Amino acid sequence: MCDIQDTEAKNRLGVKTIPVAEAVGTVLAHDITEIKKNEFKGRAFKKGHIVKQEDVCHLQRLGKENLFVLNISEDEMHEDEAAYALANALIGEGVQLQGEPKEGKINIIAERDGLLKVDKNALTQFNMLGDVMCATLHSNTVVKKGQLVAGTRAIPLVVKKAIVEEAVAIANSVKTQDAGYRMQDTAPHNPLSVMGIPPSTPPLVMGIPPSTPPLVRGEVKGGHHESGIVLHVSCSGVISVKELRKLKAGIVITGNEVYYGRIKDAFAPVVTKKIQEHGCEIAGIYYAPDDEAFIEARLRELVDAGAELLITTGGMSVDPDDVTRFAIRKLGVTDIVYGSAVLPGAMFLVAYLSIADCGLQNAEFKSEIQNPKSKTIPILGIPACGMYHKTTIFDLILPRALAGEIIGRKELAELGHGGLCMNCKKCSYPICPFGK
Repeated sequence: MCDIQDTEAKNRLGVKTIPVAEAVGTVLAHDITEIKKNEFKGRAFKKGHIVKQEDVCHLQRLGKENLFVLNISEDEMHEDEAAYALANALIGEGVQLQGEPKEGKINIIAERDGLLKVDKNALTQFNMLGDVMCATLHSNTVVKKGQLVAGTRAIPLVVKKAIVEEAVAIANSVKTQDAGYRMQDTAPHNPLSVMGIPPSTPPLVMGIPPSTPPLVRGEVKGGHHESGIVLHVSCSGVISVKELRKLKAGIVITGNEVYYGRIKDAFAPVVTKKIQEHGCEIAGIYYAPDDEAFIEARLRELVDAGAELLITTGGMSVDPDDVTRFAIRKLGVTDIVYGSAVLPGAMFLVAYLSIADCGLQNAEFKSEIQNPKSKTIPILGIPACGMYHKTTIFDLILPRALAGEIIGRKELAELGHGGLCMNCKKCSYPICPFGK
């Protein structure tokens, strides 16, 4: 991260040292950590603590012979102030800060259940600056409300404001111009206090460069904080959590062997379980032989019954009897993509059906996918591997479909890196490298 030759010089910007024995009565300028093996790791002394005589021995036991006393210049910023600025610039919809900085670091947590999205290019640019950092969970991880998704901090105790401003600018570049971050005070007190920021803190600490015009910062949308302040992040941000829509799923299980009772179906319980784990309901389950017209008719019936997501199983290989993908095409779908860079799941299919374009009527359709297509139904075609592999490409794509993403050839191709399942004897997905 930091260039080695510059580390010592940078870490001593605006800093002078004072022996611990002479520090009684001074104010600590940073948190001091204590580690007790197998017992405790955390803050022993908080920034702002006035050193007492009885603290001297404790500090010496922690290996502190000298303490930092800060003298921050106009072009510098303390690590805690920098942490606020960085975190507020990084966050988008569905995430929030977790309390105040501790030991210079501030955590970002999920504000709701959903799908974590991380702009990896912007994150890399951010971390290339050297004196600031942010670490996240993998993008496209399904997370729960309150779950830790990222942490950020300035690395030196005192950091140049120019570095923080550049990091903030990188993070803000991800956000759309018509939706940004603003706090509107509707109560007679300072709005910064809601976030634990000193009243004198400049706009930069809020993650907003001082020169940013109001239009770029964006108008506030959302509810009122109990203090009377309107708080909302209405943009994507480097780190965000997309809500997973609770859709009605229609399932068509294909194959002569199942339809005619030659073998017992194993798909329905697997797919149903995975759908319901995300809070979705089943609009209907149909069985179909390897017949294009029959499969197409069942899919149309499910749409008429209110299905907002269609799932087919089987019939995806190159055998002459495997006609499911041809039946899907006859529905009038758009953006159909067959084949993925994932094992298991190479013969996966994804397509999108516009109700208006194909003449279907779905009176119960109540959700709009978060993209330019309105009233569009995702269709996911699961190959035979979904029946006997516990985790497949379906597990990777389903949450993204529920989050309203359009999955195309590029998205399926990108899954090739990390798309090989290790077929562990005991599956630990999603705590494994598959799909990461």
